[in-house]
Amino acid sequence: MNGINGVDDLSAEDEHQRFARYLHELAVVRDKDEADLVTRILRDPDTTMAQSVIVRHLDRHAAQLLTDGGFTAWARTMAEISAEREFLARRLREWTLLRSITVGEPWGAEEITTGSDWFQRKAVETLPSPAVLTLLAETGRTRRVRADASRRLRQRHHRD
Repeated sequence: MNGINGVDDLSAEDEHQRFARYLHELAVVRDKDEADLVTRILRDPDTTMAQSVIVRHLDRHAAQLLTDGGFTAWARTMAEISAEREFLARRLREWTLLRSITVGEPWGAEEITTGSDWFQRKAVETLPSPAVLTLLAETGRTRRVRADASRRLRQRHHRD
């Protein structure tokens, strides 16, 4: 491939080279070109590699925008692009839930308890919400999530 506007020549690069190049392109893409680049990457014939690149991008960008007013529009655009890819769509939904909790919007216990292992680990790692941490300490999907949530609650209690 010759970049964003170039002619595709996938035979010139293996998936590892494309993976690295895609990550670089996503790291430097202008906001107005991001949707087109994500769409192009998702057309790569190696769908597993393409989704891996995009999930890394979503994780990086969502974390940066988590408390930013632009998060909602960005997530909506990314959701439209990745709607037919369940893994990416779920990751965006879970980032949106993390954002809702972070900025004090309503959330439901079932959303937390049915979240993926990734979501529950990320929630324990990043959210200061005692209600979420208590819920995960009691009903987290894995022993690791329950233990980490309990530890974070104890740390919060000792600081208070």
